Amino acid sequence: MTLLDFYRQYPDEASCEAALRSFREHHGLFCSQCGGLRLSWNPSHKSWTCMDCKHEMQLRSGTVMQGSHLPVRDWFAAMFLLTATRRAISAKEIQRQLGRKRYQPVWEMVHKLRDVMGRRDSLYALHGDMEVDEGFFSTEIPEDQKDCPLKRGRGSQRKTSVLVMAESSRSATPPARKYSTPKTVGHIKMLVIGDFKASTITGKIKTGTDGNADVTTDGFSSYAALEKDGVTTSHHAVVADDKKSVGKVLPWVHIAISNAKRSILDTYHDIKAEFLQLYLNEFCYKFNRRYLGFRLFDRLELCACTYRANFKHRIY
Repeated sequence: MTLLDFYRQYPDEASCEAALRSFREHHGLFCSQCGGLRLSWNPSHKSWTCMDCKHEMQLRSGTVMQGSHLPVRDWFAAMFLLTATRRAISAKEIQRQLGRKRYQPVWEMVHKLRDVMGRRDSLYALHGDMEVDEGFFSTEIPEDQKDCPLKRGRGSQRKTSVLVMAESSRSATPPARKYSTPKTVGHIKMLVIGDFKASTITGKIKTGTDGNADVTTDGFSSYAALEKDGVTTSHHAVVADDKKSVGKVLPWVHIAISNAKRSILDTYHDIKAEFLQLYLNEFCYKFNRRYLGFRLFDRLELCACTYRANFKHRIY
């Protein structure tokens, strides 16, 4: 959907509410109280009434918009701005585009949309040939550690650990460009983790894959038990001191980490570690649907109308 298409299809709040109602009824609407399918629309209350238990269900209930006082058109516009470009866009810029005076509700709205992006991607399990590696993203130093000496390396207060998984298979045809990687990439996952213990990594890989993946990693010891524990079909560890050599064997996890870091640095001054997963949700959601083009708005609209966000209200 282009910008002109958006304003043509959603010129006012009434058109957005009508689209939300039509979308929910088309994709199977049922009573949240008893599960009944006989629902009657009440235009004066903008709600459905269950003919079996008389429970009233609001237009936004059960969606990412539940509990929000922002107009539905603002939600649709925010979804369009998030999907109109492959680059990240800040909540501050969306606030400016929407003409809203208060930053707090717009910030919560954008994070809720990022939350349902991650919930949608969590339904898909990676399979086939896979690359797995760890990344360290720069985040804001926690308040309780700002007066402490800054550590270096993996234990730094400014670094947050992320486990990165990517479907990566060798292409049947040689790359068209000289410096292109010989592998093709499918879907990716980026998960914030508290540590790199073997139990933590094994659990994340187990929930993120179908259990039949052929995994390639570096020589980090926490990956050693993947095949033994039955998490993967096979495990190939690349032991090399030269980072360039590892980069040739694990190209796509390094490309994904590099692009995600660049996207965050280009858009945000600094981010808190507790919100890093939400920003990674947006990056992975766009990356996994990179060939959809302008149809990405329709996919995000499906997420927004299907899921209720787990992100809770908080003062930023």
